[in-house]
Amino acid sequence: MSVLKLYEYPSPILREKCQKVSVFDDKLRILLDNMLETMYVDKGCGLAAPQVGIAKRIIVVDPNPSDDDLSARQPMHLINPEIIWHSEETVLFKEGCLSLPEQRADVERYERVRVHYIDYDGNEQEILADDILAIILQHEIDHLDGILYIDHLSQLKRSRLLKKLEKYYNEEKHKKVE
Repeated sequence: MSVLKLYEYPSPILREKCQKVSVFDDKLRILLDNMLETMYVDKGCGLAAPQVGIAKRIIVVDPNPSDDDLSARQPMHLINPEIIWHSEETVLFKEGCLSLPEQRADVERYERVRVHYIDYDGNEQEILADDILAIILQHEIDHLDGILYIDHLSQLKRSRLLKKLEKYYNEEKHKKVE
């Protein structure tokens, strides 16, 4: 497996509406494996294909990406995922994103969602998710439509977060120069 390059905000690929996958082959499975490896290396619990520069409707998630107990991991590969139902109840959750490093904000999401998708082996599946898995799925599926979690924030909160992100990028750039 390989670790893929992560694209960070404001990369244009993060705003693209992704295309459905129509070819299910070994090349796709290699991409899924590499995305999962990238997610674990970068300490994430979800990763969407545009975050690694690919405008396809593919996500990988793991609501328990434990480094301490690898057997506790629960990796999922979702191709062409689609939310087909959601609860009326919502929850607030402090979200982060590998494409907006070191930033977090409270985002309102549906408490439960039902997602239709195609799995690693090309089989159609549905999952009824709640708690953290529901939040992760909504976050990652948003990526496939060019939506970032910051788009769910008020203009003021988004502006503050983006200023902090710019400061972080400048500090990281300064570290590389030293």
